[in-house]
Amino acid sequence: MAVDDKMTSMQSPADRLAIRRKGGDAPDERLAATSGLVQMLRRPEAGAAAGLVATMIIFALLPGAANLYSLQGSMTFLTLSAELGIIATAAALLIIAGEFDLSVGSMIGFAGIVIGLTVRELHFPLWGGIATAFAAAILTGYLNGLIVVKTRLPSFIVTLASLFILRGLSIGITRAVTGRTQIPYILDGIPDPGTAAIFNGHLLTGLFQWMGTAGWIATRSDGTPFVAGIPMSIVWWLVLTALAGYVLTQTRYGNWIFATGGDATVARNVGVPVDKVKIWLFIYTACAATLLAAIQVVEAGSADTTRGLLKEFEAIIAAVIGGVLLTGGYGTVYGVMFGALIFGLVQMGIFYTGIDTDWFKVFLGLVILVAVLVNNYIRTKAIGRGASR
Repeated sequence: MAVDDKMTSMQSPADRLAIRRKGGDAPDERLAATSGLVQMLRRPEAGAAAGLVATMIIFALLPGAANLYSLQGSMTFLTLSAELGIIATAAALLIIAGEFDLSVGSMIGFAGIVIGLTVRELHFPLWGGIATAFAAAILTGYLNGLIVVKTRLPSFIVTLASLFILRGLSIGITRAVTGRTQIPYILDGIPDPGTAAIFNGHLLTGLFQWMGTAGWIATRSDGTPFVAGIPMSIVWWLVLTALAGYVLTQTRYGNWIFATGGDATVARNVGVPVDKVKIWLFIYTACAATLLAAIQVVEAGSADTTRGLLKEFEAIIAAVIGGVLLTGGYGTVYGVMFGALIFGLVQMGIFYTGIDTDWFKVFLGLVILVAVLVNNYIRTKAIGRGASR
């Protein structure tokens, strides 16, 4: 009898089973069954969703929760969340592709000034001023992206320079033309209600009026509902989030975005147009900032050179809370939506619950830190649990 056969015959059935499990007969752990909870926790937006639920519960236990979660209060914090979400969604796609745009906030102020100057000084119609601002945004985004991909300089540095350039242009040009840093009365005498409604109108006004008449929602003394309808900023936010989510998860371009942020060199080797992807995403972030600028200008009827201050960091914060990794290649726009909701809820929650607003930044910083820690903990536990199984 051969030595190997003899050794095999001396082994117990349990020993032979253990050997087979260690050998090639063992099932691939990548095919091991995973519970639905683990699969849910592995999603990038899981931590942000948990953070949003926790934030809602915290404010529900504080005084003033009834006003915060009323229709009027809810619409207020949803509007704040929408304004941040518009730019945060674009910032998230760029971060997933491995780049940053720190000029978003300055682009908001600059685009508003372009709208104000073209309408008030050059007598453009409102739609013409907004179109001019979008043209400037496309040029700015293209230049940012082109410099990044051609020089291989960090986008952090390139867009930081753009941040100062755009803010400086806003202040310098406005003061040179008007003698001040604000452009008021932009909508006065502008017979363009259609364009204004696109950026600052409301949807479902008839439904809300009917609910007010029926006594289902609060109304003023003249019977007009306090909430006229769904603000267009929320509509824009939802549409852009849905569109970005579809592109990111259901199209080849979305695969290119993930591949670009995961490993640009490997992506180039398999035919991904990395440079074009990055340039288009820089253009998108600039256009998203311009959309927010148009909403703010039409809502306020004025432009201000200080608008958008620090918005670039708020957008990055919302993206990080939403589960987007700063290293690129990982994330989802739906998590960013939860991150923007947390930001808006905290901002208005402090107001409605009577907390001293001087502490807003401190409280917001703590919420952000906790949300990021929870997000990281849940993702780590989910990955570890899945591997252990």
